[in-house]
Amino acid sequence: MGEVHEVQIQARLRDINTGGHVDNVEAMRVLDEARIRFFGLGRRADQLGIPREPGLLDDLPDHVGNLVGAQRVDYLAEMRFAPIQPFRVRMWVGHVGTSSFTVESEIHTTAQGEGGEPAVVAESSVILWDRSSDATWRIDDTVRAVLTRYLGEPVPLRPRPSQPMDA
Repeated sequence: MGEVHEVQIQARLRDINTGGHVDNVEAMRVLDEARIRFFGLGRRADQLGIPREPGLLDDLPDHVGNLVGAQRVDYLAEMRFAPIQPFRVRMWVGHVGTSSFTVESEIHTTAQGEGGEPAVVAESSVILWDRSSDATWRIDDTVRAVLTRYLGEPVPLRPRPSQPMDA
């Protein structure tokens, strides 16, 4: 397993639904915020007045952005709201293709402890997009080397209902 990016995302009271647990849409927000921090804000951090942290996609040319092409999410355990207790999100790269890669994610709650099983696992397919040509951008050697530093096994996702269990 390569490097793993780990970040804490603060839980908010508005994240809970009427059942008292974190709403599935808010779990996606936690994943999105963690992914933005994993990729890095670059110059946007300066514009927002927040400290710049190194990011996975810092070496992309200015005209290249990223788009989420697909996401699969499995909810494995209830995520209850606990005031002042952040979610711990772990992220790494599961696959590097020609113009896309996958981000593997786990959300852990404080109640599960440091070594506990994740409450949520997800896989996001990310496409690198050249805004100047309006087409996918072929991953160059510099960006591939950074992505490969974070390369690890895909998260275990449940089979889809139409898939046989041994597929």
